[in-house]
Amino acid sequence: MTIDGKDAPGSRNTGLRRTKSIEQSMRDTDEPDTKLRKSLSSWDLTVFGVAVAVGAGIFTLTARTAGNVAGPSVSLAFVFAAVACGLAALCYAEFASTVPVAGSAYTFSYATFGEFVAWIIGWDLILEFALASAVVAKGWSLYLGEVLGTSSPVVSIGGLDVDWGALVIVVVLTVLLATGVKISSRVSLVITAIKVGVVLLIVVVGAFYIKAANYSPYIPPAVPAEKESGLTQSLFSFVTGAEGSNFGWYGLLAAASLVFFAFIGFDVVATTAEEASDPQKALPRGILGSLLIVTILYVAVTLVLTGMVKYTELGGEGATLATAFELNGITWASKVISFGALAGLTTVVMVLMLGQSRVLFAMSRDGLMPRRLAKTGSRGTPVRITVLVGIVVGLLAAFFPIGTLEEMVNIGTLFAFVLVSIGVVVLRRTRPDLKRGFRVPLVPLVPILAVLACVWLMLNLSVETWLRFVVWMALGVAVYFGYSRRHSVLGARQHADDTH
Repeated sequence: MTIDGKDAPGSRNTGLRRTKSIEQSMRDTDEPDTKLRKSLSSWDLTVFGVAVAVGAGIFTLTARTAGNVAGPSVSLAFVFAAVACGLAALCYAEFASTVPVAGSAYTFSYATFGEFVAWIIGWDLILEFALASAVVAKGWSLYLGEVLGTSSPVVSIGGLDVDWGALVIVVVLTVLLATGVKISSRVSLVITAIKVGVVLLIVVVGAFYIKAANYSPYIPPAVPAEKESGLTQSLFSFVTGAEGSNFGWYGLLAAASLVFFAFIGFDVVATTAEEASDPQKALPRGILGSLLIVTILYVAVTLVLTGMVKYTELGGEGATLATAFELNGITWASKVISFGALAGLTTVVMVLMLGQSRVLFAMSRDGLMPRRLAKTGSRGTPVRITVLVGIVVGLLAAFFPIGTLEEMVNIGTLFAFVLVSIGVVVLRRTRPDLKRGFRVPLVPLVPILAVLACVWLMLNLSVETWLRFVVWMALGVAVYFGYSRRHSVLGARQHADDTH
């Protein structure tokens, strides 16, 4: 590959390690048939980040974690998780402002580690976004039943259970996303404003019922955790034989591992990098701004929650934010919280599907997936891919019980975080000349800390999650060697250059 008769830096590796130069990635964004419209501002990107991070978890995860794992110190656990997530967010901000191209971690990996690793992370992100979209769509359906005062929106057709609620929301959002990303951002803004308004209402009302005594002890004494065995135990426990505890300092750290996943979503902002009107400024502001906003919201909710009732009253699997209000005689809160969760999950599904379509779009434009999928419509939107993503997510949500596969979303996300963090260090060494709209401070210390934090969280996932992940990755390797490697646009260009 050449630029003005000269080799583009970092683009001449061949085989599995052939890298795509930053310059070539940028030129590819100007291809008329696969060009995305640049219309997103810093505010749009921040809204997307908040929209995908603030979902049902803020109404359910906080209560269960406080009651079963950390007690009042769950608020500190959110701070710890935010710091760990913030380290990775800094790395994403630098990469996204340097390489403002659709695809997020996939595109970043292509420029640093080469095509094979890029394919692996792209395949990983396909799993993450598609599965997460389906899981959240099913959660949306359950909350719809609560708001309507009916049972779960599931009907049996010919002996086959169909979750029509999940299917409806996926179809509606697919049409919206195919219409255009700017319209999607406006709808997201309205719905996000509603759910943030519900969260703020809960915080303000709940603050009047706070009793200082409920915060004591802030870090409750440790108690042995229920021992898990076999494939359900964490990989760390499986390897070391260590037994955990609830509450105490170990419980606080375990809670940080649990609530970390409430922050997942800011990486979706990076998938829309190519559609930002001023990516060097908009992307760092969108990524870091959304993370700051959701951290403040999470900490505020947990402080109110654990101040309203004693943490011991939030134990068990059925505890939610509504439990604290009901125990204080505020019976109307349950409906409001269900409505807030419904609004929250709507934007989560939409932004996850947006991220999925942009990763698949980038892979298709590079030829690692069928090139015809990357064609954009008159509105600068990849309609074909958006519809395909809608069909796949709709089928998963309507017909399949997702269950324990939720953890696979987490391991896929953390794997992407690790590669992006390492990639920042690699690109600083290989391409120090690149213009960076944002620079991670204290390199390589911050990226190393981000890697260590993410690896620790991955080790706390179950053995069965790791096994499923390995199987999915093995399938991805087969697809790469069976199709993607032979159809790679970069491979074809390098072959053409070599024959001339």
